[in-house]
Amino acid sequence: MKKFKKLIIACDGESASGKSTAAKLIAKKYKLYLINSGLLYRYASKEMINNNPKNEISFLKKKFKNISYKKIAKSNLHSEQISNHVALLAKKKDVRKIINTFQRKLIKKNKRVCVEGRDIASKILVKNPKYDLAFYFKCNVKVASYRRWLDLNKKVSLKDVRKSLSKRTLMDKKRKNSPLIKVKDAILIRTDKLNKKQVLSKMSNFIEKLN
Repeated sequence: MKKFKKLIIACDGESASGKSTAAKLIAKKYKLYLINSGLLYRYASKEMINNNPKNEISFLKKKFKNISYKKIAKSNLHSEQISNHVALLAKKKDVRKIINTFQRKLIKKNKRVCVEGRDIASKILVKNPKYDLAFYFKCNVKVASYRRWLDLNKKVSLKDVRKSLSKRTLMDKKRKNSPLIKVKDAILIRTDKLNKKQVLSKMSNFIEKLN
């Protein structure tokens, strides 16, 4: 296994496509600092739901000024209420601006990083710094909804989860600001066709080929 002084990996993909699991595996293997941008939006949603602020932008600016990524990553942010709220919140340009600034500061502090989300290769890591490798994750909606249903401990119906996931992916692809797209040089990873071991192996093969 190669040792890299600098390694920047972008992982983008649809809801419940397995990108978070894959990013965790690759970050662990290559000892990369892992940033899950979805958690940042979920944290913003949770705070909005709990506090219902009058001015959401100044409220979120303050929240992201005084929070560490470590604390966000440890929070419980996976609920159906947050999932439905975050799809709408993520469409807002000013909200994305706050979260993008927070992410870029984190990335610039780390030369070896794996960032996952929906606009990482197309927006966050386009330049200064640019990704060394981009992956795009896709998963059949039946498989994806079943996985998310298990993540939610079957607290909501499988039908509702599937409906929510389909809606979220459509909103991500159609939104005006930073839509979910597969950049030209991104490597497609089909997590409905590969198991975890195979996903890690495929990603590792491409990483090992880097100079």
